[in-house]
Amino acid sequence: MQPPKSPRDLRVALFSGNYNYVRDGANQALNRLVGHLLDAGVSVRVYSPTVDKPAFPPTGDLVSVPAIPVPVGGRGEYKIARSLPAGPRADLEAFAPNIVHVSAPDLLGHAALSWARKRDIRTVASLHTRFETYPRYYRLGFIESPLIWMLKRFYDRADRVVVPSPSIIDILKDWGVSTPIGIWSRGIDHDRFRPDRRDLAWRRGLGIADNDMAIGFLGRLVKEKGLDIFADVARELTRRGVALKVLVVGDGPARDWFAERVPGAIFTGFQSGDALGRAVASMDVFFNPSVTETFGNVTTEAMASAVPVVAARATGAVDLVEEGRTGFLVPPRDVGAYADAIQRIVTDPALRRSMGDAGHAAALGYRWDTANQAVLDTYLELAR
Repeated sequence: MQPPKSPRDLRVALFSGNYNYVRDGANQALNRLVGHLLDAGVSVRVYSPTVDKPAFPPTGDLVSVPAIPVPVGGRGEYKIARSLPAGPRADLEAFAPNIVHVSAPDLLGHAALSWARKRDIRTVASLHTRFETYPRYYRLGFIESPLIWMLKRFYDRADRVVVPSPSIIDILKDWGVSTPIGIWSRGIDHDRFRPDRRDLAWRRGLGIADNDMAIGFLGRLVKEKGLDIFADVARELTRRGVALKVLVVGDGPARDWFAERVPGAIFTGFQSGDALGRAVASMDVFFNPSVTETFGNVTTEAMASAVPVVAARATGAVDLVEEGRTGFLVPPRDVGAYADAIQRIVTDPALRRSMGDAGHAAALGYRWDTANQAVLDTYLELAR
């Protein structure tokens, strides 16, 4: 077989644990990648668990892999494939890829790597989520160390690993991963996320006055997004007499849990398209206490909308937020320091404007076409 000379010579089999059945940042990035590959002439086939009513239509050809609900943590909305069964395996054989890309360290991902290695097919593994941090939110912290060992083993089985940010490279190297690691960054829809999407009338309709400070959460409402810290910080700011409204954009299984802990929070539910851009731009401060992010698309979306950011000093945010210029980075579980940072921004209009302007300027450099081309270039390099 001749080595690929151009994108049109590539045949990429992409394996995902959740390609489109529950919307999240990881599968949004994967679908954008597939769109970029198809536009470049690459043949792509996606293998993933599916459901009857997915969150959104898939980009490209999607092959369903049998799966069962995740059995722990009350997260049955997610599925886990037990391996690569006969039907999808036969489809994969017929497709005959020359690149296999795995995006989740699950049993399906391991099976795909094994299938490729037996056939001397080059493999790429992408990292989207810090799974090793999840157990601490579900009282399973004792499995964190063995989980890291399992993750290291997974990424060491690939020919190349791509991650969203430099801080994740440092994490993998600390684990002892020896596979070469490259960057697959993320982009922003700059037409959707921009300062002039701010809508005071929309805010008023939610009960947020023009002079109210709206502290925003954006994302899926799950505990691993740091919802416990968000609730504690909201209570601390209220105790200090800081006037604010908590604006929650998104939905998820922890919605009721969060609503009980933040009385008076305003929930917009899931937002998309221009409505999402309007919701983000209508925040006054974006608060992201999550330590599970590998990049933090929501952070760059807030920055693009000229909204100052207060975030955990953790992977993802440390690569995006410039301390004191576009926002503040805070030790991950320091409630008092988070409250100090938010209070400083909401009580200083000049600081709020300067941080918003600086964040908007910094976010202009994040482009999806540039980010996804880096992955395509990685495929070509490996396949040759």
